Amino acid sequence: MTINKIGATLPGISHHYANVNNTKLHYVSAGTTGTPILLVHGFPETWWTFRKLIPLLAENHRVFAVDLRGFGDSDNGPGAYDSKTSAEDLHLLIKELNVGPVHITGQDISGATVLRLAATYPEDVLSFTAIEMGLPGFGLEMLADVTHGGTWYIGVLAAPNIPEMLLSGREREFLGQFVFPTMSATPGAITEADIDEFVRTYSRPNGWRGAIGLYQSMLQEGEDVTALVAAHKLSIPVLAIGAGGGEFTLATMSQIASGEVRSVSLDGVGHYAALEAPEKVADALIEFFDNIDIAPFESEKQISSSRII
Repeated sequence: MTINKIGATLPGISHHYANVNNTKLHYVSAGTTGTPILLVHGFPETWWTFRKLIPLLAENHRVFAVDLRGFGDSDNGPGAYDSKTSAEDLHLLIKELNVGPVHITGQDISGATVLRLAATYPEDVLSFTAIEMGLPGFGLEMLADVTHGGTWYIGVLAAPNIPEMLLSGREREFLGQFVFPTMSATPGAITEADIDEFVRTYSRPNGWRGAIGLYQSMLQEGEDVTALVAAHKLSIPVLAIGAGGGEFTLATMSQIASGEVRSVSLDGVGHYAALEAPEKVADALIEFFDNIDIAPFESEKQISSSRII
């Protein structure tokens, strides 16, 4: 399915499409100088989740924010929607844009996708930032276990034909009345206009296809991801940004990196950090990127740091 209509936009950004890996990806760009940053959203999000963050980063960086296949205004026709396919999409997008290596910054369910990119194509990646992120094979599957406090909708999204039955036509209720209010902690940070934009794209025909693919993938790829990490631990700089204590994101990243992991905990912030605390996220990212860009990174000399802001 080809989508040409663009929804919400921002001053200073431009919208683009790239034909890669038998699909069409929508992405936005901003900034004209500095090392490139590629922002990769989670669920139930699109590139729009970075709307407050992009202008802050674009002051000194070239910034790209992509809609993963099946999400936002990217194509969502028949095909594979697993993390391996999405990682290949990102690799080919970076190649198409001729901007590599990039500071890859992903959050939430995009974890396996951005990890696969960094581990499989290290030449594409300057650094790896995980925002509120877990990984299959490293405990993320526990979030689907409702008997131990897991999230019910993961099973719904992963069950064949069930998301379309239960969620299609109810996007606004699910996103606006349940997901965002339940998982955010900053009153007013996620506006009705934000909900409108997310609902617009998830309401497309087959609008849940990207999310379905990544959640099905999450429950099936644990052994594959652990094997990938065993063979290709990340030797690039890694930053973990977590809400509250942020222990889960940091604990996960510490298992996939060969060196120490820098971490930032966002006190009093919910799951949607880029929307809830964009200035704090931007400060953490810019400091991290600047340290890498100013001097070559030597992983054996990296010093672990953890702070709460």
